[in-house]
Order: sequence, then structure tokens, then C-alpha cells
Amino acid sequence: MDKDELTIAKIEDKISQCRDGWYVTATGFLDLHEQALAKRAVMRAAGVRTLMYGGYDDAERRMLVCVPADLPISDEEAAEGLVEVLRVSKPAMSRALSHRDYLGSILGLGIERRLTGDILVREDGADIFIVPEIADFLLREYRQAGRTEVRTNTVPVTDVIIPEVRCQIIKDTVSSVRLDSVVSSAFRLSRSNAAEAIRRGLVSVDHAECLRTDAKVEEGSVLVLKGKGKAVLDGIGSGSKKNRVWITIRRFI
Repeated sequence: MDKDELTIAKIEDKISQCRDGWYVTATGFLDLHEQALAKRAVMRAAGVRTLMYGGYDDAERRMLVCVPADLPISDEEAAEGLVEVLRVSKPAMSRALSHRDYLGSILGLGIERRLTGDILVREDGADIFIVPEIADFLLREYRQAGRTEVRTNTVPVTDVIIPEVRCQIIKDTVSSVRLDSVVSSAFRLSRSNAAEAIRRGLVSVDHAECLRTDAKVEEGSVLVLKGKGKAVLDGIGSGSKKNRVWITIRRFI
């Protein structure tokens, strides 16, 4: 059983537990590729409704929450208590800390990545989304990020400080929503250069490497081009007068 098959099996277990036990279940935090696998598993599921939840609206790492189809609770009620926020504060005059500093120090304590969600870095620290089971351990043991001493406390998800994300909205037409066309539009490359980048393994779709230039890109897909950045295919519109397809892309800058 390869890694993807193991992930799908664990997701299907959560779906079965929810349906058979008639209670809310949730996976750990999933990356974008794992979320795509979860969507495939959910399509085959019956008797449950699902949502993706990461603690805030634009979370990248999210857990799959499974709710019995006939359980009369809202999505908000289903997700309540599934995520806590560890607020990390550092001294005012200390060096700047990166996402890697915070994540590396947590993993160094033996915490599995699936137990932590997004890490939102601020000038004076970071907000780290976690599962409640590790909160007490981190409050007790998490004392250093990089080589900088830090202080920690937990805060409600409603108190999270969301950093401003700068994006460029790109509206373009393509002959079809195949990968080389969308990458060309998103990163301002020629079609041939986009195709070459794909063949060289520089492009991932929803965190999975894709080597097919003609792969169809679905609405909502996250594209990463190594060395160029990240973009999301936000919308696929109707055809233009020249039989081309309108697309809307959000590129992070």
C-alpha cells in the first residue's frame, strides 16, 4: 500500500466511524494533495455529510470533518472544539522568525505534522493551529523557535490575527483548461516554456507533481511552479467569441 492508498484508507475509516457510530469524526490536518484524496473518498461515501475545516476561512491545511447525514447540527457546531490556536510570542528586539523556524521547532519536539495546521507568522510571533490533544504538551514544552526563546498561550480561533495576503487577479482566455495553458497564464510564460517546466517536474497541482501538459485543471486547484510561486484557478467561465475559455486566476505575490 503506497502513501496515497494509506491516506485514503484512513479517511475511509473516519467516514465509516461517523456513519456506523452516528457521531462526528475528523481527520488530522491535511495538505492540499491529501484534501484532493479526501474529496475522492467522499464521493463514494453515503450516509454522511462532510466539510473541510482549518480554523479560518482561507486555511490551507484543513481537516475533513464527517457528520452523520441525519444529525441535526450546523457545520459550525460540528467543527466546534476541533481546533485550538497556540499563540507564540517572541521578544521585541529578537531576530525575525520564519514559518520554517516555528514548524521545525515543533516537529523537533516529536509532534507529527498532521497535528498542526497553518502557521500564521507575525512580526511579534505566530498563531499556530493545532489539535486540542497537543495543547497542554506544547504549553509546557515549546519554549524555543530557532534559537529564540518564546512564550506561549492558547487563544480562541476567533482571536486569530490573519495577515494580509497580497494577490494579483488575472483574467485571461485559453484554448482549453489544460495544465500548460493555465500555467502559461498564471505565471506569464510562453506555452512552450510552461510545457517544459511541467515535463521537468517543476509544477505541482494540489501539492502533487504533475508531468502531463494536457492534464485538465479543475476550478479551485492550487498550482505551484518552483521558483515562481503559487496561484489558484478561481474560476472557469464560458467560451469567448473565438471559442476560447475565460479563466480567473489568483496569483500570490
